[in-house]
Amino acid sequence: MTAAPHRSLPQLLGDARRWFDEGLLAAMAADGATPVSLPQLQLFAVLDEAGTTVAELARRMGVTRQTAHQAVHGLVEAGLLERTAHPASARQRLIRRTRAGAHAHEQAERVLARLESRLAERIGREAADALRAALEAPWGDPPGPGPA
Repeated sequence: MTAAPHRSLPQLLGDARRWFDEGLLAAMAADGATPVSLPQLQLFAVLDEAGTTVAELARRMGVTRQTAHQAVHGLVEAGLLERTAHPASARQRLIRRTRAGAHAHEQAERVLARLESRLAERIGREAADALRAALEAPWGDPPGPGPA
C-alpha cells in the first residue's frame, strides 16, 4: 500500500476553500438563488457595504480588472449589483449590492455558518476553533527571496 503524497499547505487551503465554495453554491442553488460563478461568489465576499471600485475588487480578488469587470457585469445583469456614482471621483463608479443582492448575501452568510458548523461536527469544535484562530492570526508580509 502506497502512502498518500505529501500535499503542501496552499494545496490543502485550496481544497478547503473549494469545499466551502461548492457547499455554498449547492445550498444556494437548492434554495432557488440566482446562479453565480466562482469569481462572482468571490467578488461578493470582498465587496464593501458602501460600495467598492472595480479596481479595488480586482486587487482584493487577486485577478485582473477585466476579470473583475466581467464578474461585476454578470451580477449587474442578474440584478444583484448596481453601479453608482463615486462621491470622490467623477471617473470612477462604485459597485454595490442591490436589495436582491443584499438578500442573497445574507442568505450566503447563513449557509456559510451552517457549513462551518458542519465542519466542526466532522473535525471537532476544538480543531475548528484552532483552525480559525490560526487563520485569523496576523501572518505578516510574505517573505522575500532567499533562505528562510
